[in-house]
Amino acid sequence: MSFRNNVYLNIGGKKFWTTVDTLTQREPDSMLAAMFSGRHTVHQDPETGYVFVDRDGKHFRHILNWLRDGTVPCLEESQYPELLREAEYYQLLELMDGIRGCMNKRKDEEDMGTELNRTDIIKCIQYTRVRLRGVNLSGLDMSKLDLSLVDFSYACLKNTFFSRANLQSAKFKDVDAEASIFHNAILKECEFSGANLRGALLAGANLQSANLQDACLVDCSFCGADLRSAHLQSADLTNANLEGANLEGANLKGAKLTNANLKGANLQRAYLRHVDLRETDLEGARLDGANLLGAIR
Repeated sequence: MSFRNNVYLNIGGKKFWTTVDTLTQREPDSMLAAMFSGRHTVHQDPETGYVFVDRDGKHFRHILNWLRDGTVPCLEESQYPELLREAEYYQLLELMDGIRGCMNKRKDEEDMGTELNRTDIIKCIQYTRVRLRGVNLSGLDMSKLDLSLVDFSYACLKNTFFSRANLQSAKFKDVDAEASIFHNAILKECEFSGANLRGALLAGANLQSANLQDACLVDCSFCGADLRSAHLQSADLTNANLEGANLEGANLKGAKLTNANLKGANLQRAYLRHVDLRETDLEGARLDGANLLGAIR
């Protein structure tokens, strides 16, 4: 369905009025621009004319204001990761960069009580077998660094930035990494057993053969992540977003998937024995060869 100019949106129950120009011009490669470009079929409520999007509408006004005037809002620190997840969902790449810039600036201005800064980390990784076990690195920007093989076990990594970092074979055993950002990071063969990653952003991350056994992954975003052969036994994936993720050959034995979004995910040859899938969204998921013996559907 094509739109002349005005657009009526229902975002998780919150209603918004805007225009096609607003949704398509500032970020033409975004999901919203694609939806209202006229290239795709968009379903409207036949009585109200509203287009429904199944997302929390809490921050959508900030999304619209960004599309209108290019301004990143001034928010409380805890709200930036929430807005970042929404920007990631709508594929608003410039807004994502703007949010990270605001978060980094705030971290520079505030005393976070961290034991090391980015410069210290860069000096450390020039040596082999770097161990940062139990260190407080909350809020630190470690994006784009080569941190492969670093041992972060038991560290405090809340709201820490690892976007596009190389963390292959790094150890995160029992870390507290709540709301941390691992967007597009390389996490192949990483050790995350027992880690708290509640609300973390791991969209586009490479987690091949990573060990996430017993990890808290509640409210995490794994959109488009590579989780092939990952170990997710007994992990808590409640409300996690795994839309489009590749979980081929992953072991999800005993994992909790209540309200998890697995739309379009690749679950070929995944181990799902005795997993409760009754409240899991598997629309369009590929389950060829998956072990579903005893799974509750």
